[in-house]
Amino acid sequence: MKVLVVGGGGREHTLVWKIAQSPRVEKIYCAPGNGGISQQAECVPIKDTDIDGIVEFSTTNKIDLVVVGPDDPLAAGMVDALEAAGIRAFGPNKNAAIIEYSKAFSKNFMKKYGIPTARYEAFDNYDHAIEYLKHQEYPLYVKADGLARGKGAIFAQGFDVAASAVNDIMVRKVFGSSGDKVVIEECLTGVEVTVLAFTDGKTIVPMVGSQDHKTVFDNDVGLNTGGMGTFAPSKLYTPEVADYCMKNIYEPTIAALNKEGRKFKGVLYFGLILTGDGVKVIEYNSRFGDPETQVVLPLLKNDLVDIFEAVIDERLDEIKVEWENKAAVCVVAASGGYPEKFEKGYEIKGIEDLANETDIMVFHAGTASKDGKYYTNGGRVLGVTALGPDMAQAIDRAYKGIGKISFTDMHYRKDIGKKGL
Repeated sequence: MKVLVVGGGGREHTLVWKIAQSPRVEKIYCAPGNGGISQQAECVPIKDTDIDGIVEFSTTNKIDLVVVGPDDPLAAGMVDALEAAGIRAFGPNKNAAIIEYSKAFSKNFMKKYGIPTARYEAFDNYDHAIEYLKHQEYPLYVKADGLARGKGAIFAQGFDVAASAVNDIMVRKVFGSSGDKVVIEECLTGVEVTVLAFTDGKTIVPMVGSQDHKTVFDNDVGLNTGGMGTFAPSKLYTPEVADYCMKNIYEPTIAALNKEGRKFKGVLYFGLILTGDGVKVIEYNSRFGDPETQVVLPLLKNDLVDIFEAVIDERLDEIKVEWENKAAVCVVAASGGYPEKFEKGYEIKGIEDLANETDIMVFHAGTASKDGKYYTNGGRVLGVTALGPDMAQAIDRAYKGIGKISFTDMHYRKDIGKKGL
């Protein structure tokens, strides 16, 4: 088989790494890819949002399977376009991906079908949103309706911050058209757990639960990022919690999407929060999470391509998905200054020192490769994932691994995984 992975981050590097383990795969391409991906796949200079370019490349090169990683091309209908051209693609169609690219849709959807979530209101009028804020209890969240690269949710402790957030989103358009609407949402208290699930629109198979670390600094302080690290499995995602979620969240979500005429085939991401009032859904995503993928897929025993094909053919019920009885931890190395202003182009040293490690993987996110060397090329530069027989040993290995890597102004948190002990 020839496989094309669309995207160029840590999630896509993990997908390429896992797909490369399939004996069925002869050749992997990645568009656009990154420095690390280039060691396992042929990177092609096509943007991940260039639907026509991806379709043309796939047709010309007789690609057998396209795996669409990021949210933007899914929201733009890349899978629809590939299917229309007769190309097998893994990921939801545009009309199903709306569960991520419109927060107003997803919140209304949960309310309509009784799926537990936070109280909220959605607004497309600035004055109405401001008036509503005057009568709310704080803290709360103000969220851009559309995709905002993980930065569209603003935590507001009081009216002034909330009003400023509405102004930034709806008037200043800091997130572009994603801010045509805002969702103002109750702030839930509890521990967040992420569960990714394979689904073919009929069967849903949850993966192991994970927890991530969003803020840039230790002890959960500082600005929110795309994710500074993650670990799996989550000890809080007990069999009892998993059973509750299957009956009250996962299966009802699939049934409701089908009832709406939005059959979802791909990976559905459930952002959950375990509150004193039960488990609730914070958000849905319509694809693998980043960096959750970097700890979940290394624990998967199956051939990932077999699962992808079963999802496409709607025969997921025929696959027994199995997991390693191990723990996984991913520590992200970021550019100094991220998630705000940062410099690129610094040489990365030490990755080669981990080349022969069997239980330590380096997944590149924002890197470039030139003349056999790697250079920083983004805010989140790479993630070091380590496996261990328990969480403590996985943490120890991950930090020993990242300790061998260096670049100018490199920053990483020192407390990743400690919540999992």
